[in-house]
Amino acid sequence: MPAAPPAEAVAPLMRGIAVLRELTDAGGRMDLSDLVRATGLARSTVDRIAATLARMGYVRLQGHEARLAPRLMELGNAYLASLGLPGRLGPLAERLAEELDESVSLAVPDRDGIRFVHQTTRRRAMSLTFRIGDLLPYERTAAGAVFATTWTDEEWAARRGRDASAGDTGRAAHGAHGAHADDAFRQRTARAREAGWAVDDQLMEPGLVAVAMPVRDPQGAVVCAVSVVSHTSRHTARSLGEAVLPRLRETVAAMEAEQARPRPAGERPVPSGLAHWTTASKRELGAGFVESLARGLTVVTAFGEGRAELPLTSVAEATGLARATARRALITLEHLGYVTSRERLFRLTPGVLSLGCPALSRTPLPDIAVPHMAELVGRVHDSASLAVLDGDDIRYTARVATERIMSVNITIGTRFPAYAASMGRVLLAGLPAEEREDRIGRTELRPLTRRTVIDPAHLAALLDGVRDDGFALVDEELEEGLRSLAVPVRDHTGRTVAALNVAMHTTRRTADECLAQLLPQLRAAAAHIESDLHVAGRFARVPEV
Repeated sequence: MPAAPPAEAVAPLMRGIAVLRELTDAGGRMDLSDLVRATGLARSTVDRIAATLARMGYVRLQGHEARLAPRLMELGNAYLASLGLPGRLGPLAERLAEELDESVSLAVPDRDGIRFVHQTTRRRAMSLTFRIGDLLPYERTAAGAVFATTWTDEEWAARRGRDASAGDTGRAAHGAHGAHADDAFRQRTARAREAGWAVDDQLMEPGLVAVAMPVRDPQGAVVCAVSVVSHTSRHTARSLGEAVLPRLRETVAAMEAEQARPRPAGERPVPSGLAHWTTASKRELGAGFVESLARGLTVVTAFGEGRAELPLTSVAEATGLARATARRALITLEHLGYVTSRERLFRLTPGVLSLGCPALSRTPLPDIAVPHMAELVGRVHDSASLAVLDGDDIRYTARVATERIMSVNITIGTRFPAYAASMGRVLLAGLPAEEREDRIGRTELRPLTRRTVIDPAHLAALLDGVRDDGFALVDEELEEGLRSLAVPVRDHTGRTVAALNVAMHTTRRTADECLAQLLPQLRAAAAHIESDLHVAGRFARVPEV
């Protein structure tokens, strides 16, 4: 039975987190009525929580449905940044995956299993679907056996006690089958302790095999496990070990050397202005805004790179909250298992990743963009599209159309020559100069209309202007009567990953009207997409489609 909350716990924060957990477990979207049934909360309470989360950008409300939004990943990002492992060890894991042509994962121990903090998967017909934040039982993974090698007798007993108190439901969740399963896991752990690595022969899932090794800090403590995962169509458990162990050992040594390097001290937290924002939101929305929920969740974001452990004073400074308010939020989060404390220092736990990360960590770029594109279309009353480079063409990956008698009829997947399209010119302009020159040189520049630019020098000059101006306006070069305005969408590194446009018939607006009326709206929409993309892509790879 769960422990009773402490007297100082913030009940609205607990209820809000319960809603987020249900949404995460449901895959990221849920009808509000189903949320009422799942949480046992009153409909009015669920409505107020949903409105508050929507105000924070953590949830989108569409009719009677609530959907998790990419902005929610800032909570998990705070934990991952404070942990430091994905940023420091992730590139080494990615290099290992490239060299072995196998999927590589980083995992940390959580109370009830292992939790993934980094994933590098391979693109195959049968691909892995693990996500950042996913929790798997210890005994069903190679990483679990690695972590269990450090357990004391008391920790083994505590684990058995948790399974027993959970009853049949707990054993099912852990994939356990009584004492026999526990003995088998102990034997696997003993072999892992002796060998220095562990193997999973289709325990995680039929057809999957894995090999894992521990990564230790300079004091010898295991901080994470790195796993190489393959399919039985490629390897047996034995052949996988023979194939990957030499290179895996080299990578672990490099990771441990990276771990030994001093980490930069975190900057002094700058007050976020949260207290003023929540007060203003409360004044605007009244009873529809749960201020204590918003403040409690934002306490999580006080942690980050170089700020793995913080005293109460620093948490209060980072959020702009009163010490008493920050303290109650931390007490609540600690009760729920998202914060731990030692000697008056607070630290986030891997459990924070359960707040949206598994459902959101593989959100593709079109899903991030479409809500903002819909708002753009609602303002400008013309269709908007998103495209990426695909060879020498652009390929449409998202589109929000508007209702008109005469409209631009384009579907997702449509391809056009990049040189003659506004989005293509934005994408070409975003390439390094040498790559851009190579693309123009190898492309057959054909006249699609009487106005299509086909002179390489002229096109190169136009692309220089697009790069400098940050937009492309194309008039009847792709099709007679079609005018299109496009801007770049950039990831957190500044790389142009997509282009956003608004297209219309030339009778709708003049070129000057497009620049005056549409360009500010288009840039604002791209900025909103980028904001979500930067959060979603900080520690996870955002698919283009």
